[in-house]
Amino acid sequence: MDPENPVVKLCSQGMQAEAARRPEEAQECFQRAWDVATDDYEACIAAHYLARHQLTPEGTRHWNQVSLDRAQAVDDDRVRPFFASLHLNLGRCAEDRGDFATARAHYQQAVDALPHVPEGPYRNVVEQGLGAAIARVGR
Repeated sequence: MDPENPVVKLCSQGMQAEAARRPEEAQECFQRAWDVATDDYEACIAAHYLARHQLTPEGTRHWNQVSLDRAQAVDDDRVRPFFASLHLNLGRCAEDRGDFATARAHYQQAVDALPHVPEGPYRNVVEQGLGAAIARVGR
């Protein structure tokens, strides 16, 4: 991701606010990122972060689905590394609703997308999340 992109900058500021335990400020940054997004790629990023600050499980599911939909609309490889995390998040939403069949399907899609996530700390987090998810709902 281009750190100079306005959406990426706002999401980075939001993550810093989260780390400083200022959730309202974080949510405002993520909302501004959504408001200034100019294409599906930027909207995918902003929606991913907006999902983190919803007051209801349905709101969280909605923004995770928006993020996935926008990622699928991008016609290049920039979003390929995102799919594992996006399906992991949607799987968790389904699991929390008690819809284990849908959760397992999303978790399998996340596993299938994992090879597109570069090695490193982010991939490690996604792999750990998937491992825990699969342990909870079975294969």
